[in-house]
Amino acid sequence: MSFSHYGKLCTEVYDLTKEVGQSFGGDIEFYQEKLKECKGRILEAMAGSGRVTIPLVENGIVVDGVDDSPEMLASCRHRLEERGLKAELYESSLQNLDLPHQYEVIIIPGGSFLLIDDRNESMEALKKLYAHLEPGGRLIMDVFLPDTTFDIGKVHTSVFPLPGGDTITMESKLVEVDFFHQRKVTHLKYEKWRNGSLVETELQRFALRWYGVEELILVLKEIGFSHVEICADFEEGEEPASGNQKIIYIAEK
Repeated sequence: MSFSHYGKLCTEVYDLTKEVGQSFGGDIEFYQEKLKECKGRILEAMAGSGRVTIPLVENGIVVDGVDDSPEMLASCRHRLEERGLKAELYESSLQNLDLPHQYEVIIIPGGSFLLIDDRNESMEALKKLYAHLEPGGRLIMDVFLPDTTFDIGKVHTSVFPLPGGDTITMESKLVEVDFFHQRKVTHLKYEKWRNGSLVETELQRFALRWYGVEELILVLKEIGFSHVEICADFEEGEEPASGNQKIIYIAEK
């Protein structure tokens, strides 16, 4: 069986653990505050199944979403339709981004930018995002540093009861830590169980590439952003002081 990238079972678990409007550390409130005065289009890159996109649309903000997982986008469309809402959704990786609009602001919540684990691809993604911004537009994204406990080979199991009575188990095993390239790789195995029988299995390669706080500022400036501000834990003006904090970057074109 080959590895999937945010496939069907992964999306079911994602929807169960990341509900629409569920805020992590105040992230949704932060993005809503930053976007409330916007008059143009907003793009959520790596939008997933709509945890952040949908509450923004509910607040009357014109938001498009892009993701490279068709399963995630299908879930996002369904969640929008359930609420009588509409948003333009596109299937694409960021490094191949070619959308018909330019945007006043592009956001990447949830640390999702770190999921592009190849450095060349992450640089190409930033170039594409820069090209999709209007003059003076902003890229706002949050990132984090990895947990320093690297238990290579140790298996962790989680159990997720589903509303319809099925259960999904997820086994997580860290298989690679590369400090030189600032990357770690985890293999995830999802199994869906129904009445005691295994009915579906899915494997996922989950890679994460982290950045130093100052490193990412330099990267954004190298891409062409004229001004970069940072803060910590979704608190305006709070300087990062710990590896346990979320770091928010606001980069202006």
